[in-house]
Amino acid sequence: MSETSKSKWHPFFWYPKLLKRTCNSVFFCSSETQKPRSKTTSNDTSSSQETTSNRSSKTTLTTSKSNELALGSLKSFSFNDLKNATKNFRSGSLIGEGGFGQVFKGWIDENTLAPTRPGAGIVVAVKKLKMESFQGHKEWLAEVNYLGQLHHENLVKLIGYCSESENRLLVYEFMPRGSLENHLFRKSVQPIPWATRMNIAIGVARGLSFLHSLETQVIYRDLKASNILLDSDFNAKLSDFGFARDGPTGDKTHVSTRVVGTNGYAAPEYLATGHLTTKSDVYSFGVVMLELLSGRRSLEETVGESNLVDWAKPFISNSGKVLRIMDTRLGGQYSKKEAQTAATLVFQCLNMDPKIRPLMREVLTKLEQFHSSKNNPMNQAAKLEHGAIKHTSYNHKATAKTNSM
Repeated sequence: MSETSKSKWHPFFWYPKLLKRTCNSVFFCSSETQKPRSKTTSNDTSSSQETTSNRSSKTTLTTSKSNELALGSLKSFSFNDLKNATKNFRSGSLIGEGGFGQVFKGWIDENTLAPTRPGAGIVVAVKKLKMESFQGHKEWLAEVNYLGQLHHENLVKLIGYCSESENRLLVYEFMPRGSLENHLFRKSVQPIPWATRMNIAIGVARGLSFLHSLETQVIYRDLKASNILLDSDFNAKLSDFGFARDGPTGDKTHVSTRVVGTNGYAAPEYLATGHLTTKSDVYSFGVVMLELLSGRRSLEETVGESNLVDWAKPFISNSGKVLRIMDTRLGGQYSKKEAQTAATLVFQCLNMDPKIRPLMREVLTKLEQFHSSKNNPMNQAAKLEHGAIKHTSYNHKATAKTNSM
């Protein structure tokens, strides 16, 4: 590759503002080894620092709001490590593909995290950035920025990264059940039972409630069925934090940003104004819940992109008509009262006025109340325990559940 083409890929070429930054981050420098500094003070685009193997040492990165954030103990993989882990990114290891790039199945040693042969060690998912993907690079930085620091049972775990020459990769825990999208909308897949669907909804609500409860709130911004991954027990975890943003601070009511996300899930006020709040996530959650109830996509391309929300609102606003929208693949095997209560909650989340929508913690409370532990034995074991999760970088408190949003 010529020097000219390399410079075009370099992040400084894409982000002129970053030229003012001292080059002290492995993600914005050449592939040569650099000693990370302890702090940065820039107010520009998010950046990250390479972690050392010493878990006790702290390195920091910054967001657009100058928060100093601890990167934690992410593993820095070499590109050769990940080639070996995925058997040279062979087609047989490919498990997914999107705008960011491709995702491959790989194997690493559970203790050393060194690459191993297939069937040995633990399975991981390796996401590989497309070289030509401008948006993908920005998303890659956001993934490291957020998932490198935030840890919760309903967020997918980021194990490490690779930043070597032009190569940018991320290594995650492997989610054996794949995405919620595949289970809801693929006809060849066994339909998800009602109790499992409600457990998935609760898991998603816990993840969002956790993000919104941080002292520096995080707005997920791209909640959709394909970004909800399922473990072997169908527990839900939020993935793909490429579009996540810090929420408003001080007396600000919203964050003004360019409109990104997925048609059919984004809140109407965000699409119209670019004003982003935690209530934008609440609307998207309502759409996902509606998909869980109906088994229909948010937008049905086969019928001219028919909008699921527009179709369902007349039914979910009337408890007597709710059963008309229910997924026929459930075969009527669900609590009618629970379905009606869930539909009422969905209707509240989809309110056109964001101020009237409930907070995610309120949504979570209602879901847990009507979906009792008797119907869902995993409820008690999977309770949201913010007090047990400490993260000084985002300054959220042990009592995060009671923080105002």
